[in-house]
Amino acid sequence: MTDIRRARFPDDLDAVVAIFREYIGSTSVSLDFQDYEAELADLPGKYDAPTGGLFLAVHAGAVVGCAGFRAVDDETCEMKRVYVRPVARGQDLGRRLVERILDEGRAAGYRRICLDVLPEFEAARRLYASLGFVPAPPVTFNPVAGTRFLGMDL
Repeated sequence: MTDIRRARFPDDLDAVVAIFREYIGSTSVSLDFQDYEAELADLPGKYDAPTGGLFLAVHAGAVVGCAGFRAVDDETCEMKRVYVRPVARGQDLGRRLVERILDEGRAAGYRRICLDVLPEFEAARRLYASLGFVPAPPVTFNPVAGTRFLGMDL
């Protein structure tokens, strides 16, 4: 059974950095525009409770997925870093992680959640559509052509 739990800092720092780096390296485009090195150096940073959250999918003691959210403003949060390692794909972990983020965003008092999704992440686009995400204005800068900006009311 794969459990989804809140990341604990500093205990989970190395595992979070490793899976974030794997996610960043999995894209066919550079994510340098996100200044992810500063994000990694400051973890949990914007993902810290009560305005954010970072969650890990853990199977047999190994981290196999992650997802987070952070504040945009008092009413809106942004979902970030949704990733499932290849070894754990096909088990609905992506859906479970996103559903956890939606629940946690509601519990944190947000009324809306937004995200951006790169064009190459077709499975993620289908997942977000199946959960009710629709096109929305961007809440952060992303210059990658074909990126979709999505949102939904919580």
